Amino acid sequence: MPNTTRRNRRRDTPPPRTGSSETEVLRGFLNYFRTSIAAKVEGAGEPQVRTAAVPSGTNLLGLLNHLTFVERSMFLGDDITDWQATFQAAPADSVTDVVARYRDAVKRADDVLDGCPDLGAPVPRPQPGRPAPSIRWALTHMIEETGRHAGHADILRELIDGATGR
Repeated sequence: MPNTTRRNRRRDTPPPRTGSSETEVLRGFLNYFRTSIAAKVEGAGEPQVRTAAVPSGTNLLGLLNHLTFVERSMFLGDDITDWQATFQAAPADSVTDVVARYRDAVKRADDVLDGCPDLGAPVPRPQPGRPAPSIRWALTHMIEETGRHAGHADILRELIDGATGR
């Protein structure tokens, strides 16, 4: 178990104060979780960032890699054929590469969302051969998915170097 010191603890970031509209609340919380999980991966060392700390094989870098694919699938219409494979980053991918790819997917997803003022409208780029969910459903799902994996990342990062906080 790592030795936690004040130096490697991060200050906790409280939940966002958003505007009062449904869109502002949903997007505010999604961006809060997006920022939290990217911060958990940044600064984590090799090879620990790839090392499975639990029997399922889950690792910190793989979680962010997976979320990149989820963002691209949900908002950009990418068709993912092997979801399990998304939980592993390629051996040649550095932490910087995976974080940059995630941030790019988030930016592209936000660009799509910026053009969607009606939460009841279908996502503009649905997955091929599937009915398009509403923007509201997609945002809610992404909050759930990103928040769930951010919680996993909290534990994995603490096991790596003792860093805690959002």
